[in-house]
Amino acid sequence: MSDPQRRCIATGQIREKEALLRFAISPEGQLVHDLGFNLPGRGIWVSCDANAVELAVKKKLFGKAAKQSMAVPEDLVKAIDQSLAQQCLSLIGLGRKGALVTVGFAKVEKALKSGKATLLIAASDGAEDGRQKLKRIAGPRPVIEIFSGAELSQALGLENAVHACLTSGALSKKILTAVSRLKQYRGQSNLNTEVSE
Repeated sequence: MSDPQRRCIATGQIREKEALLRFAISPEGQLVHDLGFNLPGRGIWVSCDANAVELAVKKKLFGKAAKQSMAVPEDLVKAIDQSLAQQCLSLIGLGRKGALVTVGFAKVEKALKSGKATLLIAASDGAEDGRQKLKRIAGPRPVIEIFSGAELSQALGLENAVHACLTSGALSKKILTAVSRLKQYRGQSNLNTEVSE
């Protein structure tokens, strides 16, 4: 069984794989962020934190860890943020395709009151009063509010998606894990990832 812990090349800390980002080197000698932890070759591990990645780039730690020269993308810090965010939004979009996402204030309110919703998603730029009202109804259920209405609308293939909720515990857990990694990377406080089945 493979060891679930790895050492961060930037901080030197030994952490669980889930708290780290994995990088691999492409056959062309390019450093690649391995989002799915499944690219071939020996992985290079960095804490899931933009500052740690920045430090690794600045001090050329990727090349030292791999004991070879490689091309490191100039916008690596930003590109990782975008790929982590895209992973979250793709999962939300997947829920919509599987009819597991309810969208629209009244429908979300109804789903929350009926107890069917496992997770509330609110656009970060949505009206404060509407968000607060749904959060009160959601109670202890996790709430995601780090994406804009435009980002959610695009992920869900809808116009003006501001309020949404999920009705699948399994998919909610996957989304919350992905969102936790994104928030960790951005240095934001973590969110409640407990989902009732």
